[in-house]
Amino acid sequence: MISQENIIQTLEMIDNQHLDIRTITMGVSLLDCCDESAARCADKIYEKICRSAENLVPTGEAIERELGIPIVNKRISVTPIALVGGCCKDENLVALAHAMDRAAKACGVNFIGGFSALVQKGFTEGDLKLIRSIPQALAETEIVCSSVNVGSTKAGINMDAVAMMGRIIKQTAERTADSGGLGCAKLVVFCNAVEDNPFMAGAFHGVSEAENVINVGVSGPGVVCSALEAVRGEPFDVVAETVKKTAFRVTRMGQLVAHEASKRLGVPFGIVDLSLAPTPAIGDSVARILEEMGLETCGTHGTTAALALLNDAVKKGGVMASSNVGGLSGAFIPVSEDEGMIAAAKSGVLGLDKLEAMTCVCSVGLDMIAVPGDTTAETISAIIADEAAIGMINQKTTAVRIIPAPGKNVGDEVMFGGLLGSAPVMPVHGESAEAFIRRGGRIPAPIHSLKN
Repeated sequence: MISQENIIQTLEMIDNQHLDIRTITMGVSLLDCCDESAARCADKIYEKICRSAENLVPTGEAIERELGIPIVNKRISVTPIALVGGCCKDENLVALAHAMDRAAKACGVNFIGGFSALVQKGFTEGDLKLIRSIPQALAETEIVCSSVNVGSTKAGINMDAVAMMGRIIKQTAERTADSGGLGCAKLVVFCNAVEDNPFMAGAFHGVSEAENVINVGVSGPGVVCSALEAVRGEPFDVVAETVKKTAFRVTRMGQLVAHEASKRLGVPFGIVDLSLAPTPAIGDSVARILEEMGLETCGTHGTTAALALLNDAVKKGGVMASSNVGGLSGAFIPVSEDEGMIAAAKSGVLGLDKLEAMTCVCSVGLDMIAVPGDTTAETISAIIADEAAIGMINQKTTAVRIIPAPGKNVGDEVMFGGLLGSAPVMPVHGESAEAFIRRGGRIPAPIHSLKN
């Protein structure tokens, strides 16, 4: 039974604290679209996506109106295209990216994810075709997102893939130089990627998923920050309990929307991802939550501990509220998408090394980081390798979404607009990692991967 008090609290969170459903994402299996001809495969992909998701946006808008809950994005994720396009005889898979882009626009969604490859243990021909296609595909499409999983706790880290992705990111930045390297904002390199993530740019529809599925991502950094204002100066036990209770209420709202969307679309409900996903708007920042705990500026000593508490309490509150919590579920720290992170980076308090330490205890990794345009491919690969190692050893998802901004130097700013915000260009270490990256091969899985 929902009490009047709970309803009033939820309305307050929506009206004044930036609470929203960040995304309803429909997963679509494309495994039945394989064809030796890329042109025929593209036609099948377009038709399958349009047929599966034609009612996604109208349904989301209807739920938004009827329940009064903002639903910011409607998105689609598809089977990793390297699996679908692996049998195509064509040299690249750009035609499949164009089909995804056209279909997503026809359905009216904000983004479509799944131009992806899973290469943690090695490459197939389809994987190599897809990875080589990424720069052109992201330059020639508008709302297609791409991801590559280069490592896992079970498989180790594919360092050949890590080296390749450094070059791919550089090429993508160069091909989209007129928009500040925007293509790189739609490209994520993962370790331990999950199959049910509703958030872009890393969403894809896993091979173990149903034919179609509905996943919902909720967000509420402003709600959590507001709740902590009421317990200012209290011990950390009280802080953790406050975050947990707030996450519970947020997740219940997400579960309500997910069930309603599932019922109306006739598609199975997958998961609720309760990640605290910030935006550039004032009052919607994860950094400000950490500062509310007592830090003068996000990035100073104590930041990692504060983030660890936040991430854990969010997960505990979520699992109390739903049996279907999944995806990434925790706190995101994308620099360009969080006004508090932007301010901390501009002040010099928050740097890459501190962000890397923070990724040990948060949901994902180095997210929406702008670095100088002349940063070498090997340096980018080394950053990816460091982040993948954190994920592999700690049995968690980590990721890198980095933008070597063409023509920009430390202290400059790259403007992306919308939810992507603006990114201050951050310094990287100048010492070379070229010989390290050139070794190639595979970093073996850790001893604790042997669990069978």
